[in-house]
Amino acid sequence: VQLQACGGGLVQAGGSLRLSCTASGRIVNTNRMGWYRQAPGNSRELVAVVTSGGSTTYSDSVKGRFTISRDNPKNTVDLQMDNLSPEDTAVYYCNYRPVEIYTPIKDYWGTGTLVTVSS
Repeated sequence: VQLQACGGGLVQAGGSLRLSCTASGRIVNTNRMGWYRQAPGNSRELVAVVTSGGSTTYSDSVKGRFTISRDNPKNTVDLQMDNLSPEDTAVYYCNYRPVEIYTPIKDYWGTGTLVTVSS
């Protein structure tokens, strides 16, 4: 599985950015896609994920500001980020996790896209 992400960049506080990611390769019907981020000196953390059934999970820090969406036939996942703050500055990683019975969890990662929010 390969993940190709785009949409990072530099934005002022209060601004918006949209990240997009496309998965290719062996994509199973039941899966979870989403975004994690890693700021300098911090560990990677979940930002938002969405299952192929449409269930979403957000970190508390982005609830109400970020919106995740996906297009199952196209194997894409988008993250609309509004009201950005400098604390959102990080490298954002697209994530794909297939859900298969009797199979250990395996995560696939994109290369990361940098989001910088200036104050």
